[in-house]
Amino acid sequence: MLLAVDIGNTNITIGIYKDNQLINNFRLTTRLQRTSDEYGIMITSFMNANHYPTNELHDVIISSVVPKINYSFSSSIIKYFHIHPIFIGPGIKTGISIRIDHPSSLGADRLVDAAGAYFTYGGPCLVIDFGTATTYDVITDKGEFIGGATAAGIGITANALSSMAAQLPEIEISRPEHLISKNTISSMQAGIVYGYIGQTEYIIDKIKKEYGENLKVISTGGLGKIIANQTDRIDIYDNNLTFKGLKIIYDKNKNLLKK
Repeated sequence: MLLAVDIGNTNITIGIYKDNQLINNFRLTTRLQRTSDEYGIMITSFMNANHYPTNELHDVIISSVVPKINYSFSSSIIKYFHIHPIFIGPGIKTGISIRIDHPSSLGADRLVDAAGAYFTYGGPCLVIDFGTATTYDVITDKGEFIGGATAAGIGITANALSSMAAQLPEIEISRPEHLISKNTISSMQAGIVYGYIGQTEYIIDKIKKEYGENLKVISTGGLGKIIANQTDRIDIYDNNLTFKGLKIIYDKNKNLLKK
C-alpha cells in the first residue's frame, strides 16, 4: 500500500492506495504543535480501524506547503512505519515542465494538481484548486506549467468578513436558495457563494481569452464542489485530483528512488 499525503495550510489529507486503486482517505486539521508520535498514532489508528495492515504499507509520498510540519511528520513515518517518505521537491520527476519566472517558488500542491490534471484528462487545461487559497493554473498541451492566478479562498473570504465586522457572525459556507436574503446569515452566504461564483467565471473567461485556445477546466478542493455545481464554466470536478497527482508522480519515481 501507498500513503499519498497532502499537507496544506488548513488540512492534511491522506489517501491510501492499494495497487492502483484509491481505497480510502482521511483528513487531519493542520496544527504546527503536533509531535511525530501524535501523527504516527493518528495514522496507525485510522489504518487499524479500517483493517489495513500497517506492515503492508511500502511507501509514502508527501506534498507539503507547510515546511514547519515536515520534520515531525516525516519523523512519524520513519518511527512508526520504518519508511523514508518521498517529498515533492527538487530532483523529483513530475512530467510537468515549469515555465514561470522562479520555478523553485511554485508550491508543491500546484505542481501535483497540474500532474494529476494533465496526465488524467490531458491538455491544454486550466486547473482550479479551491483550497485555503484558490489557484488557477494553466498547463499547455505539451505539459508545460506556464502560470496562473491566486485568489483568497472561500474560507478566508468568509472568515475575513466575520472577523473584521463586529456584528457579522461566523457562518457555514453554503448556497442559499435566493440571492436576495432576508436575514444576516443567508445574506452573508449569498454574497460569499454567489460572489465567488462570479469571480470564478470571470477569471476563467479572462484566462481563456488571454491564452487564446480552448482550455479544459478541471477543479478540485474541499469547497470547490459548491462552486462547480453552480457554473457551466467548470468541465470536471475531481475531489481526488491531488491524490491522483501524487500517485502519478510516485509511479514516475519509484524505480529510480529504490536503486
